[in-house]
Amino acid sequence: MSAPVIPAGGTIVDTFKQSFVDVPIDAENGNAIATTPFLDAAESLTTMFDVLGSVAFSPVKNDMLGNVKKLRDRQAAAPAESENIQDLCRNELKTKKHTATEGLLWLVRGLEFTCLALSANVAKPTEELADSFRTAYGSTLKPHHSFLIKPVFSAAMSACPYRKDFYTKLGSDQDKVVSDLRVYLASLEKIVGILKGFLDTEGKW
Repeated sequence: MSAPVIPAGGTIVDTFKQSFVDVPIDAENGNAIATTPFLDAAESLTTMFDVLGSVAFSPVKNDMLGNVKKLRDRQAAAPAESENIQDLCRNELKTKKHTATEGLLWLVRGLEFTCLALSANVAKPTEELADSFRTAYGSTLKPHHSFLIKPVFSAAMSACPYRKDFYTKLGSDQDKVVSDLRVYLASLEKIVGILKGFLDTEGKW
C-alpha cells in the first residue's frame, strides 16, 4: 500500500478521485444516490487506509473494495436499472438475488465505521486514533463479525499510528486538514444515514 501524495497546500481530500461532498443526492426522488459517483467516492476513501500505513488495515480496505466491486458488477449487468444505488438494489432483489445488495450492506457498515472513527478523532483533539477506531469498530462492524474475523480487525486498531504522525500525513496546514475533514465527513455521514434507512426498509431478503 502506498500513501497518496498530498499536493502543496492541499489535504488528503484533494487526492480523492471523487469526494462524498460531490455525490449527487436526488431529494425529490427519495434521496436517490447516484451510483457511479458514490462508488468512486467509496473507492477513494480506501486510500485513507494506506495513510494509516499498516498492512493490518489491508483486510479492512480489501473488504470495502470487494463490496464496491459487487455493486459495480451489478451496475454493469443492468445499467439502465442501476442509475442510483437504491434502484440498483431494488431491481436486483426483484431477480431473487442479493449479491450487490449484501455488498452495499457491508460497504455501508465499513463506511460508517470509518466515518465514526475519524469524526470522533477530529472532534477530540487529545484522543489517539487507536481509541477512536476501537470505539467505532465496537458499534459498527464488530457485532456482525465472526470470532475469526474480530482478531484481524482488532490487530488493525492496535496498529494505528500516533495521532500527530497521522495528521501530518494528511496535509501541511493542520487547520485546513481538520476543516476539510469535517466537511467531507459530514457529507459521508449524511449518505450513510440515507443508505442505512434504505437498507432497514428494503433489506429483508
